[in-house]
Amino acid sequence: MTLPPEGAATLPPEGAATLSSPPEGAAEVFGSALAGAQMFAGMLATRGVEHGLIGPHEVPRLWDRHLLNCAVVAELIDSKPATLVDIGSGAGLPGIVLAMLRPELRVILLEPMERRCRFLTDCVAELGLDNASVLRARAQDAVLRADVATARAVAPLDRLAELAVGLVRPGGMVLAIKGQTAADELKKARPVLKRLGFRSAEVVRAGQGKVIPATTVVRFFAR
Repeated sequence: MTLPPEGAATLPPEGAATLSSPPEGAAEVFGSALAGAQMFAGMLATRGVEHGLIGPHEVPRLWDRHLLNCAVVAELIDSKPATLVDIGSGAGLPGIVLAMLRPELRVILLEPMERRCRFLTDCVAELGLDNASVLRARAQDAVLRADVATARAVAPLDRLAELAVGLVRPGGMVLAIKGQTAADELKKARPVLKRLGFRSAEVVRAGQGKVIPATTVVRFFAR
């Protein structure tokens, strides 16, 4: 049975928008994970739209705006095996993408909404991601101490810091994927970051020379 949309997004009367083929450069970014990325793109363009996780008008730009945008964040995570929690994972961006690219990571897709968790669970199973699991919980209630926390379109940076502080181990890293307002958000959030004990907060760019535009990330570390 098809679930009703979670949000306001619905398919256009004439059918869903067309998913484009992987753009030039996708093979370089995804490498051996490209086939899995294509499969995930298909899931987002169909079930993701039906469940209100992706707007129908986002389908033609899934690769550039979403998949590649998330994939290049993998370069900011060092090579040591680690645990990563994707806060408010939603459609699995960036959590599922990072799980595909970094099979040595243990990826926890943290999401409070049941319908989204069901979508994420289906994706993990169908993509064969043995290193990924879904945890249904609010960030403030979850009992975790991950090495890395990621988030995309979850909350303003000051609020996100309050959610992340209880999820990363001492010295753990937070990677918040942001847009053009990243520097302004960071300036506003600095008092909160200082109060919570976060350090070395800065705006960095991931994927320079690989994707256009490069992905803007605010990176900071727990004390």
